[in-house]
Amino acid sequence: MAVQGLDLPKLQAYVDEHVPGTGTLTAELLHGGRSNLTYRLTDGTSTWVLRRPPLGGLTPSAHDMKREYTVVAALHGHGVPVAKPVLQSEDPEIIGAPFAVVEFVPGRTIATRDQLAALSDTEVHDCAYALVDALAALHGVDPAAVGLGAFGKPAGYLGRQVRRWYDQWTRVSTRPLPDVEALHGWLAEHTPEESGASIVHGDFRIDNAIVGETDASDVRALVDWEMSTLGDPLSDLALHVVYSDPAFDPVLAGGAAATSPRLPGADDLVARYTKAAGREIVNWEFYLALAYFKIAVIAEGIHARFVAGQTVGEGFETVGSAVPALAAAGVRTVT
Repeated sequence: MAVQGLDLPKLQAYVDEHVPGTGTLTAELLHGGRSNLTYRLTDGTSTWVLRRPPLGGLTPSAHDMKREYTVVAALHGHGVPVAKPVLQSEDPEIIGAPFAVVEFVPGRTIATRDQLAALSDTEVHDCAYALVDALAALHGVDPAAVGLGAFGKPAGYLGRQVRRWYDQWTRVSTRPLPDVEALHGWLAEHTPEESGASIVHGDFRIDNAIVGETDASDVRALVDWEMSTLGDPLSDLALHVVYSDPAFDPVLAGGAAATSPRLPGADDLVARYTKAAGREIVNWEFYLALAYFKIAVIAEGIHARFVAGQTVGEGFETVGSAVPALAAAGVRTVT
């Protein structure tokens, strides 16, 4: 049976060549994704996860399959929970786009408030703090020691982020939004020196992790690494905090676990991170503003694909409404 966005016969031939002994593959779209498309593959014995860019990618740097696979392969076995790498290809002739395949990690993803409702308050807090500990562990990895010394350029990272996401805005924007322009102007004028250098995830939130079926504090794998690089670790922390703002909720079609008031508040998360990572929090308003700016641009890119009929799956019709609210929240952060 045909699966949108996946040329299964060509994929079968490629997997047969690179993973000997594989049986006949079947594929299932797990979710259309607000960024990349994710599929479950199985031959009846083994199970894998394949990710590819969206059908209409307008923000190329946000859908880098090679980048995602490289960082997962490097981190596997080095104290950061990630899936085991299997294979990756940049050849668009195989399935129509670059893709990466990793082993399937059994567990659960807590993406909605309904899923969060299955946990007690204690379990919710234990899960949230375990995720922050995992983020601190990631930031504690020496990039050179795991072969990622050339994975990015930490110096000047913040300035490049401001320029890059504004460039993305000019590519994907479907309407003029003065708050986006104002936020960009403030960020450009107030860019500080980096607080440090580490591997950054770039999209860290509760639903980008797989946790245990019965123990939500058992973080088994961090996923969605396509925006990872070497950069400022506080940008990761700020993004994680900003994802808790209800303004983000429409991006995930409402009812997102990330925005639940049951999760620990921003101050508690920052305190937990500070203790786990041993890092000082400086220029915090800049990092928060940058996080709002980045999420607003990403949301507009998703909205642009939806308007162009290039999304796969449901729940995209609400995303556009989040962009003005996120930009406004970012402006409020610095005024």
